[in-house]
Amino acid sequence: MLYGVLELDESDFSALTAGSPLQATTREAYRRIFRLLEEQRLPNLWRAWNYLGDINRETNGLERYRQFNIGRQEAFLEFRHGATGNVPTACAIGLAGGPLRVAFMAGSEPAEPIENPRQISAYNYPAEYGPSSPTFARAALVRLPEQEFLFISGTASILGHRTVHPGDVANQTRESLANIAAVVTEANRLSRSGDYTLDELAYRVYLRHADHFASVRETLAPNLSAKTPITYIQADICRSDLLVEIEGVASHALENSLQ
Repeated sequence: MLYGVLELDESDFSALTAGSPLQATTREAYRRIFRLLEEQRLPNLWRAWNYLGDINRETNGLERYRQFNIGRQEAFLEFRHGATGNVPTACAIGLAGGPLRVAFMAGSEPAEPIENPRQISAYNYPAEYGPSSPTFARAALVRLPEQEFLFISGTASILGHRTVHPGDVANQTRESLANIAAVVTEANRLSRSGDYTLDELAYRVYLRHADHFASVRETLAPNLSAKTPITYIQADICRSDLLVEIEGVASHALENSLQ
């Protein structure tokens, strides 16, 4: 397996005429990642964390998150990875500024993608969300010879494809956790290592507004164990009407080697 972080500055791509600088930067970032994975003979991208400045701001006539999605999808298609179905788990988080950063995990074994029955798969979103749909799976199981991982993508208050509970951070938190619970149920149908539970996940919670911290923590507390590891981070989220996003990871030992 392989973990890496790549940083690219958009100013290095500002002279390109095809698309926006962010689109070109994103396309090149994923090109480099896919080339690296090919060279290392670890071709399966499991998880990506994408960090970009001003994610909800409109530039070049389009929201920056939508520009990012175009560039990401272009790279996936160029390297014949496809943009639906067998795609990695991911999140896209907005920072105040700085370069595009992509952290990623990959390996020799393919991931088994998992979708959420409460939601339309992100890669099938309608055109109202931009020219290119987001290229990620809601969750995935990855099996190594002695260990199984569950990766859950950044999860928010979305039913079908629409944001629910706008302006209400407590109910957005409850809806996000309900979506995670639905994904965990789907994962347990496929797990070879026993059932996963909400309590055993390690969570990262992104808050658009730092002053929502107490409300989100109080909302999560009755649903999780006091020992459940949760990290809170102030950051922007991929839709301007989303106030909170939650991701998670867990792992189990596998008794038998992969067949």
